[in-house]
Amino acid sequence: MKNLNYFQPTEIRFGAGRIQEVGEVAARYGKRCLLVTVPEFPAFRRLYKNVKAILQKAGVAVAHFDGVVPNPTTESITAGAKAARAHRADVVLGLGGGSSMDSAKAIAVEATHKGTAWDYLFYKKPPTRKTLPIIAVSTTSGTGSQVTQVSVMTHTATRDKSAIYNSIVYPKVAIVDPELMLSVPPHITASTGFDAFCHGFEAYIHPANSAMVDMMALQAIRLVAENLPVVIADGSNLEARSAMAWADTLAGLCIANAGVTLPHGVGMAISGMYPKVMHGEALAIIYPSFMRFTYASAPERFAAMARVLDPALKRAGDAAAARKSCDVMDRFLKKIGMWLGLSDFGAPESEVAVLAKAGMVLPDYKNNPRLATAEEMLEMIGQSYRRT
Repeated sequence: MKNLNYFQPTEIRFGAGRIQEVGEVAARYGKRCLLVTVPEFPAFRRLYKNVKAILQKAGVAVAHFDGVVPNPTTESITAGAKAARAHRADVVLGLGGGSSMDSAKAIAVEATHKGTAWDYLFYKKPPTRKTLPIIAVSTTSGTGSQVTQVSVMTHTATRDKSAIYNSIVYPKVAIVDPELMLSVPPHITASTGFDAFCHGFEAYIHPANSAMVDMMALQAIRLVAENLPVVIADGSNLEARSAMAWADTLAGLCIANAGVTLPHGVGMAISGMYPKVMHGEALAIIYPSFMRFTYASAPERFAAMARVLDPALKRAGDAAAARKSCDVMDRFLKKIGMWLGLSDFGAPESEVAVLAKAGMVLPDYKNNPRLATAEEMLEMIGQSYRRT
C-alpha cells in the first residue's frame, strides 16, 4: 500500500431534518451571522425564512446577503464582503449549492483581509486566521463544497476562473439535509449529480489517491450511478436524494484529500469564459473526449468505473472494460440528459483555440494519468464543440 494521509476538519451533520440544528451550530462560532444565498425564489422562500428564525431563536443576529450569482464573480463576492463588514459579522453561513457555499468562503476571507478575495488565490498569498468561521448548508448534491478547502470564483474582466485553496476555508460545520434537496429541478439535479460523479472518479484516478480515497470514491460512483437517474425522474424520492447527498459528501471528501484531473481544469475554463454554463454541464462537455484520451493510461481504474455503470462488463478483462468505458460514459450522459457540446451554449467556434489554452492554465490537467500536450488539448476541445 501507498503511504496515506487524510485530513478533514469539518464536522459533518448528515440526515433529514438536520437544518433544525443550524442555530445551535452558528451560535457556537458567533453572534452576528451573514447568511449568504442566491436571490429569493418561491421554492426557497420558506427555507430562508425558517433558517433566519432558527438563527434568531438561538440568539444570533442575522443579515441576509442574497446577491450570489451562478459561477460567483469577484464583484458579487466584494458586495458580500461589504455586507459582512456592515453587519459586523463574526460567522458566515453559506446556504445553497456550490455557488453559495463558495461565495461564503470567499466573503469570509475578503471581509477580514486587505484587497479582494482574488488576491488570495492558491498561487498567491494565503488567507490568514483572521478569516471568519464558515458554516455550509448544502441544498444540492454535487459540488462537495461543504467539506472542501476550495472557493471558486470568476474574475469577470479577464474571463478567468480560479480558486482559493487553503485549509483556512474548510467549513467548521457542514449540515447536509436531504430534505432541502427535494425541490431541485431535474436538470440542475443532473448537472450537480454528474459533478459528484466526476469528483469521485477523478479523485480515484488522481496520483494522490489512497486506500481511503479509493474506498469513498468507488462508493460515491456507485451511489450516483444507482440514484441519479432515480432523482431526475422523481425528485421527491427522499431515499434516493439521501443517497445522492451522501455520494456528494463522500466525493467532496475525496477531492479535498486527492484532487481532480484534466476535466475540471477544462471545465473551469469553460464556465470562466461562458458563465451561463453550469460546472456539471462544463464537465459533461469535455468528458467523452477526456475518456477516449485517457482510458488506456489507467485501464484498471477506468475498467472499475465502467463495471459500476455497466455490470455486464464484470466478466470482461481490464483492457476490454476500459476501452468500452468510453461508450458506457456516452450512454450514461445521454441517460441523464447531459449529452452536451459547446455549441449548445452558443460558444463561438472561433474561440476553441483560446479555450484550449485556458484549459491548461490551472494545474489540474497535470494530474491526469495521461498528460496532454497543447495540440492534444486543442483536439479534445475541438471534439467537444458539437455533439451529435
